[in-house]
Amino acid sequence: MEGERRAPRARSCGLPAGGAPAPSPGVDAPVPGRSGPPALPRAEVLDLDEDEDDLEVFSKDASLMDMNSFSPMMPTSPLSMINQVKFEDEPDLKDLFITVDEPESHVTTIETFITYRIITKTSRGEFDSSEFEVRRRYQDFLWLKGKLEEAHPTLIIPPLPEKFIVKGMVERFNDDFIETRRKALHKFLNRIADHPTLTFNEDFKVFLTAQAWELSSHKKQGPGLLSRMGQTVRAVAMSMRGVKSRPEEFMEMNNFIEIFSQKINLIDKISQRIYKEEREYSDEMKEYGPIHVLWSASEEDLVDTLKGVASCIDKCCKATEKRMSGLSEALLPVVHEYVLYSEMLMGVMKRRDQIQAELDSKVEALTYKKADTDLLTEEIGKLEDKVECANNALKADWERWKHNMQNDIKSAFTDMAEENIHYYEQCLATWESFLASQTDLHMEETSEDKPESH
Repeated sequence: MEGERRAPRARSCGLPAGGAPAPSPGVDAPVPGRSGPPALPRAEVLDLDEDEDDLEVFSKDASLMDMNSFSPMMPTSPLSMINQVKFEDEPDLKDLFITVDEPESHVTTIETFITYRIITKTSRGEFDSSEFEVRRRYQDFLWLKGKLEEAHPTLIIPPLPEKFIVKGMVERFNDDFIETRRKALHKFLNRIADHPTLTFNEDFKVFLTAQAWELSSHKKQGPGLLSRMGQTVRAVAMSMRGVKSRPEEFMEMNNFIEIFSQKINLIDKISQRIYKEEREYSDEMKEYGPIHVLWSASEEDLVDTLKGVASCIDKCCKATEKRMSGLSEALLPVVHEYVLYSEMLMGVMKRRDQIQAELDSKVEALTYKKADTDLLTEEIGKLEDKVECANNALKADWERWKHNMQNDIKSAFTDMAEENIHYYEQCLATWESFLASQTDLHMEETSEDKPESH
């Protein structure tokens, strides 16, 4: 009988046989030309818009999320399962394109903030139009991240860039900071769009399409402050209780996350330090070259040599600038994104453990008959389904995330290697050319110094 009970539970999660998570609630119509997921009930909406700090607490601290919002999905048809796997594996089926650009500063009597233009182009039938243009500020992105975590507690949500600026940066909204954040927000939305489940989330659709007043109204739906506080207290209680026995596969997953977090954080710190030191080296070199030119004015016999050295230094400086630009655009953002991913993964594991801890507490209560046994038995059955859905979702998303992470890291380090080879070849060729010119000059001078034979 136990085997018969488990089979329908897996189907209730909406998970394809291949392990990929099914689309989330909020899909109104299937994609033209492709069998899409059935219409599903919308998730509860938390009112987090009144205060940015309030929103940040609920979206950043994974332990405060309400686990009860994880409800089993309706069954997915075999055909839609097949198409779901195809959608994930075949990039040519991409039907949602998002661009984040044109940051714009806004100054009010109480705050200064930046909004970003978001252009969405799609061929999906559930959208009212094929193109949308909206403006969003950072706290709107935080709201979206929080809603995704609430609806999908054990899926790996892409990370947002940090709310606050990097330590040591004087100007909060300088151009470099704004551009770095814009790129990170662009990647955040496109990672969601490429995710086989998150891409169909209703709040994601609202974020991409609703005008500012519509988004504000949408945020205010759902339970009030007292309800949220009750949900928070229950989540914290489950978190402090912990789990009695985490399944072996999740123990291994947790060990991987801990090691990965340590290594990627160390690589990030060292890479940032190297970048800073090489930037300082480049600035010193820019002052170093012109000194040789000034010196040549008082050394008539060394004019060609000194100017040659100055020219080489200038060329190497330009090559260094190009290499530094490549590092800041390719390697450093990728490494830092996975630092943030490591924090997200820890939050996902914590939420999974909270769901299991809730089940463990009910099983313990039934064992010691601390409450109505019939009611507890019913609740335990529902929680077993909830735990199984959570575990299946995490296992499927885990493999997907690892595959993407390995590809991203390999690509970043391959690009870095190519940049380094090109850089050192340029500098080597520059100095070899200088040496050749000095050798030729020396031969000419030696020839001129030889006495003429009679």
